[in-house]
Amino acid sequence: MEERARSCLLRSKATLEQDIKASYLMDHMVSDGVLTNDEEATVLNKVTRREQATALLEVLLRKDNRAYISLYNALIRESYGDLANLLHSDLPLLSPEGEKSFADGVSPSVQAILSDGGVPQRPVVFVSRPALLNLIRQKLYQLQKTPGWVTVFGMAGSGKSVMAAEAVRDHALIKECFPDGVHWLSVGQCERADLLVRMQSLCFRLEQGQSSEASNRPACSVEEAKERLRFLILRRFPRSLLILDDVWDSSALRSFDIQCRVLLTTRNRGLTDSVSGTRSEVPVENGLDQDKALEILALYVNGKPQKLPEQARSIVSECKGSPLVISLIGALLREFPDRWSYYLRLLQKKQFKRIRKSSSYDYEALDQAMDASLQVLEPEHQHLYRDLSIMQKDVKVPAKVLSVLWGLELEEVEDVLQEFVNKSLLFRDCNQRPYLYYLHDLQLDFLTEQNRDQIAELHKKMVRQYQLFYNESPPRSGDQECSYWYHFLPYHMAKAGLSKELYSLMFSLDWVKEKAQVMGSAHLINDYVEYGEILDKENSEVRLQFQEFLSLNGHQLEHRPFPDVVQLALSQPACSEVYRQALMQAQRRASRGQLYLDWVNKNNQDSLSRLVMHPHQGSIYYACFSKDGSKIASCGASKTLRVCKTTSGEKLLELQAHDEDVLCCAFSLDDRQIATCSSDRKVKVWNVERGLLIKVFGEEHEEQINHCQFTNTGRRVLLATCSNDKFTNTKLWNPNKKTSQNTMFGHMEPVNHCCFSPNDAYLATSSNDGTLKLFEVSSANEWKSIDVNSFFPESDDEVKAIVKCSTWSADGSRIICAARNAVFVFDVETSDMLLEMKTSRLSTIQYCHACPNSSLLAVALSHYTVELWNFETSKKKAECNGHLSWVHCVQFSPDGSLLLSSSDDQTIRLWETDRVHTTSAVALKRDTDVLFSLSDVTIVAADSRNRLQVQTASTGAILYESEELPSRIRCTCISRNGAFVSLGTADGSVQTGRVKVRQFLKNVGWRTLQLLNLQRDFVLALGLETGV
Repeated sequence: MEERARSCLLRSKATLEQDIKASYLMDHMVSDGVLTNDEEATVLNKVTRREQATALLEVLLRKDNRAYISLYNALIRESYGDLANLLHSDLPLLSPEGEKSFADGVSPSVQAILSDGGVPQRPVVFVSRPALLNLIRQKLYQLQKTPGWVTVFGMAGSGKSVMAAEAVRDHALIKECFPDGVHWLSVGQCERADLLVRMQSLCFRLEQGQSSEASNRPACSVEEAKERLRFLILRRFPRSLLILDDVWDSSALRSFDIQCRVLLTTRNRGLTDSVSGTRSEVPVENGLDQDKALEILALYVNGKPQKLPEQARSIVSECKGSPLVISLIGALLREFPDRWSYYLRLLQKKQFKRIRKSSSYDYEALDQAMDASLQVLEPEHQHLYRDLSIMQKDVKVPAKVLSVLWGLELEEVEDVLQEFVNKSLLFRDCNQRPYLYYLHDLQLDFLTEQNRDQIAELHKKMVRQYQLFYNESPPRSGDQECSYWYHFLPYHMAKAGLSKELYSLMFSLDWVKEKAQVMGSAHLINDYVEYGEILDKENSEVRLQFQEFLSLNGHQLEHRPFPDVVQLALSQPACSEVYRQALMQAQRRASRGQLYLDWVNKNNQDSLSRLVMHPHQGSIYYACFSKDGSKIASCGASKTLRVCKTTSGEKLLELQAHDEDVLCCAFSLDDRQIATCSSDRKVKVWNVERGLLIKVFGEEHEEQINHCQFTNTGRRVLLATCSNDKFTNTKLWNPNKKTSQNTMFGHMEPVNHCCFSPNDAYLATSSNDGTLKLFEVSSANEWKSIDVNSFFPESDDEVKAIVKCSTWSADGSRIICAARNAVFVFDVETSDMLLEMKTSRLSTIQYCHACPNSSLLAVALSHYTVELWNFETSKKKAECNGHLSWVHCVQFSPDGSLLLSSSDDQTIRLWETDRVHTTSAVALKRDTDVLFSLSDVTIVAADSRNRLQVQTASTGAILYESEELPSRIRCTCISRNGAFVSLGTADGSVQTGRVKVRQFLKNVGWRTLQLLNLQRDFVLALGLETGV
């Protein structure tokens, strides 16, 4: 350090020690590279503030000129203008080498201008945001020829100040637009007296070098300071830029309305409405994307983004990438690098007061920064803003909903919301009309925590206001406001503790009809699942009745025109509350002339499920049989592994298996071990008998592990896993070794499923890249690759058909895979496609499994059903209904006698293969005839096996059943006295009783038959396709 600068620092030492707060100044000096982290820690270890100041000055006295300049700039930025004045006259010059290192890549001339103007240095940890930076600079270039205002606005902690400072670190921008300098002033929330002090400090900085007496006398008022600034800017610095940081109110901003070029940062978008001149705006996004946020955290802990623990991603997700939160937590982790889980818990529990850092930021804790924004609102508007505590994350609300909540006119509500938006307290989606409004997650978390004791009352207010506004009839407009009420009214009732109102709403067939018409059936089913615990306290049977009614008839509620819900509900059992309400409505409407049909023999229909288990609280992602078929293992969102008896569902073992969702489980060949894999990127092997953890593989997969499977034969025991990793997504493990035995390369996208061939020679993998690959297990080399995506001509390069899973035929000669709503059967040797089977176009196949001893294929579907297909003939054999949500997994037992399915509805259903295969497949076709008599109803129809059946409707008893006919039955009829039955087949023949008539117009074809009784004889009438 130069002797002159060192002498000045020694002279001023006593004054500095008395006034400065070292912790605030050191942040800037660490950012400048003047102080090391160890030196900062040494200073902070001192007990009192004065001792810390003394220790800091002693460290600086041992350093070079850069330390002196850094201290001076830090004093300016922290509003120690009087102390900075003590050092100004003795500011040293930098050597070219020092200038280069201090500038951190910025040219020496630009750095000198920024230093003189008090522009903050880059933070210790800085990640560029090029798009935002370029936009700010683009707006600043517009000030090249004329004064004006550029407003950078955004919510608290979005990075406005950092980006404003970074925008002027550009040689071309400074040279072309602001050659007279850049002057930074931190305004903040300040009274008029404080504002005067800040303006005096700016005037002092601009007047350096002037000799007039007037310049030595501070301005006595804000008005005088404003005039002095106007004079200085226009006469001495006409092409300079004034940066006003963190401006809160328009009165403070008007003090700088002096016809100069201004860049301001604020939370209030509308501040510049009160000043003159051209204006432009730059919005700052609320959060960083995940990659940028992880890069910042990695820089704080001196690591690489890809090596950060999973909690890092959870932290970013929890705070939606808020730069403030990321920086605060990053700084804390720099001191305590093992506290990832701790700081994540603080965020999740909304304990914002404990997320704090001793820094130069205006607020020492996150909650203080957010509360400051609320305090600038009028008291009446603060109460209205408090009501937003009941909003849900990521839910956008129309103004009309808030008009109901607040009891105000819509236009008045829109004005209030505009104020919230202008102050960055609320965000508006302008892509839809009417506009939709939403809170950032941090704002919502803060409000929720601040109003924790009033949340129930606020939800109750929402419900009562709805009941008051819609006391005559529910909303039927079909707009966003209508959708909001149907979607979230049960949520508000549940949160308000209004159980009786919730029962009345959810156990109402009218509500089912109205909501299904607006939202569809899926939302309704979800409500019964989500609020099941509350509803079950009133009547669990009624809740299940409504839920099952929707799960079995929901697909029909998607049809347009909208079906008659009352008629659908009349198909429910007579003991059902759904049926009772439907019958009452049908009777009332029938009295007014409407026609309804009541199903008289519906009680004869039995569920085909053999056993229903509820082993987990949460979605069940996978379930499988043990190799001997006596046990079932299951896993899912509950993070647990459970093993139960196949015969009764009795629990044998339950383990807290992973820290996150368990996605798959698999028995070893001897049933002594179970492997599990999870979203936590770990594979674990357990002892089934004792429930002990044997092995953990947690090092090699970097993304969630989707599937695992043991080999099928006893020659050697291997475990295959597949994951969302980009390259190393398929691995083979020897359970007795610590690391993987082989990695199979080939897929460049996540691999969803893997399975060994029956003889363990090959491993099939199914991937998001649209391919099915077969690998040789012995060498780990790719053997064959099948481009499944090519069988979907509508697919493009960006959106490929995701191959969900694959399964082998029992003999290993065919490989079967599922993608979208289709199943493909391929010959293993030739890779030729042999068959294609398509399910409903409105559904997606989640899983498929081939029966080990037949040609049956079980398919799990997103529309809550399981289908059985014959993959030899490409014919659907059965459909199993009963689940109330998506079916994630199906699997046959080792002997093929049983079939299990697991679902999001938290149940596992066990089906008897033969019973499902036969009874549900033998369905009557639509070509029927009916005879009504006083005592009963007789039905004649063809079934799905092409047999003629005659049944009694009251009991479902089969009165007559023919042999299977070689030609398809096209139509049937029964005589009025019930004595004769007639049928017509596709080959042109008609059979009636013991009489067979050969139609000579065989090639013409015909559609209908009718038997007309004429006393003892009968007449056969034919309807021909020719119209005869």
